[in-house]
Amino acid sequence: MNPARLAALMTLALTLAACGQNSTPAAEAQIPAGEPTAVSPATPEFVEGEVLVQLQSGLSAQGLTALSGLGVQSLETLAVTNGAPLLRMQISDGASVQAKIGQLQASGMVRFAEPNWVYHHQATASDSYFTNGTLWGMYGDASSPANAYGSQAAEAWARGNVGSDGVYVGIIDEGYQFDHPDLKNNAWTNPYDPVNGVDDDGNGYVDDTRGWDFANGDNSVYDGGTRGSQDSHGTHVAGTIGGTANDGGVVGVNHNVTFISGKFLGRRGGTTANAIKAVDYFTDLKTRHGMNIVATNNSWGGGGYSQALYDAVVRAAKANILFIAAAGNSGTNNDTTASYPSNYDTTASAGYDSVIAVAAIDKAGALASFSQYGAKSVDLGAPGVAIMSSVPYNGYSSYNGTSMATPHVTGGAALYAASHPGATAKQIRDAILGSVVATNSLNGKTVTGGRLNVSGF
Repeated sequence: MNPARLAALMTLALTLAACGQNSTPAAEAQIPAGEPTAVSPATPEFVEGEVLVQLQSGLSAQGLTALSGLGVQSLETLAVTNGAPLLRMQISDGASVQAKIGQLQASGMVRFAEPNWVYHHQATASDSYFTNGTLWGMYGDASSPANAYGSQAAEAWARGNVGSDGVYVGIIDEGYQFDHPDLKNNAWTNPYDPVNGVDDDGNGYVDDTRGWDFANGDNSVYDGGTRGSQDSHGTHVAGTIGGTANDGGVVGVNHNVTFISGKFLGRRGGTTANAIKAVDYFTDLKTRHGMNIVATNNSWGGGGYSQALYDAVVRAAKANILFIAAAGNSGTNNDTTASYPSNYDTTASAGYDSVIAVAAIDKAGALASFSQYGAKSVDLGAPGVAIMSSVPYNGYSSYNGTSMATPHVTGGAALYAASHPGATAKQIRDAILGSVVATNSLNGKTVTGGRLNVSGF
């Protein structure tokens, strides 16, 4: 990445692709030394004093030695691609991130060097509890209650497709309350690594029973306890994908599905380095154990383009895992100002595009006022306003955002996989985009011009 490219990236407006309508995270107000640094209120955040670096092929040992002379020290290896390690490195000579990236690029020893971007979500609650008519995102034209602008999931259920616990999805987000009454029956328990203090399956994560917390480096994917708001966003996402039926709470697009936590968002957001670890975690589970992981849900965004994260998404695409991503909440056009990760396109590297970018619509079919859009970069719309779902402490709440629209689509991917065993990621993606219902508010604002429709799944 040359300095001009970096400068362009650093001027991108921060894209909060999770929930809520505010594009500036509250966490930017006061950040202690050593914590993620806000470049400015209108620009993306990155971790000060760190860079992500991939060496040129064949320079593993000698490259590390040489780079130490350029004022960087390796903190950890995130991945190895074609024999070239991807490193999270600490700047040891006091240089700025921008200056160090320029120096590393000029050395000729690296494939790329880039900031360790910070991603965010931001939740906005409108009401705590709802009764009849609130789960409009699950309704169909002919369901009771009915709403033509819902996902049509209720019509798929009426045809007998309520999902399958043999279909897995990864929730790359906060953690989720895996013992919530509406989630516990669909929560994964790792059969390959029982709780015994040993990394039985050799993936580098000891006792990853429910998944892994990459934000805190432990196996406790739910940190909400019994009070507060930690992991509320991830818990809300999980309920939309797969809240169980007939238990008095909410219901997800799937009654039956198995979700796994790849927690990387903590109190102050999440970094590129930890997002990469989360994506690769699911790729490894699928390739190592043959698990039927069909998609990851990515209701987050911010920062600039990351070659390192893009490469991780490509690795997942080659393993037949869809990357379903929120378009963002700043109300802007992603065709003109790219929003990551939803703007990634894996076609050139994986042979098909594994990314599905999702905008939000309301219960009248209008594009949500906060939703980002793009005739070339955002694929479809889905319910994302006044979405009721599970939250910690066995509760329920209503949130707004493209974060809430995205799990409707991830749920749709799992629903299709349940009724079409062996379907490839490309086939699932084609089915989702090929079945949309044309919607006036999305015409010229999304690739398909339509909204999610899972009735035929």
